[in-house]
Amino acid sequence: MSAGNSRIRLIARLAVLTAAALVLSWLESFIPMPFPVPGVKPGFANIAVIFTLYTLGSVPALVVSLMRVLLAGFMFGTMSSILYSLAGALLSLCMMIVLKHFTDFGIVLVSTFGGIFHNMGQLICACLVLQTPALFYSWGPLLLVFGTFTGIFVGLASQFLIRRVGPILRL
Repeated sequence: MSAGNSRIRLIARLAVLTAAALVLSWLESFIPMPFPVPGVKPGFANIAVIFTLYTLGSVPALVVSLMRVLLAGFMFGTMSSILYSLAGALLSLCMMIVLKHFTDFGIVLVSTFGGIFHNMGQLICACLVLQTPALFYSWGPLLLVFGTFTGIFVGLASQFLIRRVGPILRL
């Protein structure tokens, strides 16, 4: 396969994975959250990001993550939601890349830390924007628990897809 064809295939895969992340982000907006915590979502879109990280690598995962945040923000959110989502997505992905490359952690554990750091990134951003450090102490424990559970679920779903769909796509 020529270099041009492999580049086109990569771009097509990234487009499909970004579209999947965007659809998952849209679908999760219909799920009522049991806690009245601003910005808390199940994080289903991160399934596409983790799938990309483990099948295509760090840079493609960054592309899918950034495109999903920006597109979802412009389509379904506000400028502040884009800011908070970017903070969470970047901190989360950085942590997952480090853990994937420098530890023996499996997909589920990497995803769990990703969920936790996503929430912490959003919380740090909120503390800085609102100049209210007390937010960290009041919302931090709940977000830590929620990020853990959603990270485990996203990790299990990602692991399943990587094992079942990855070989079919010959990634």
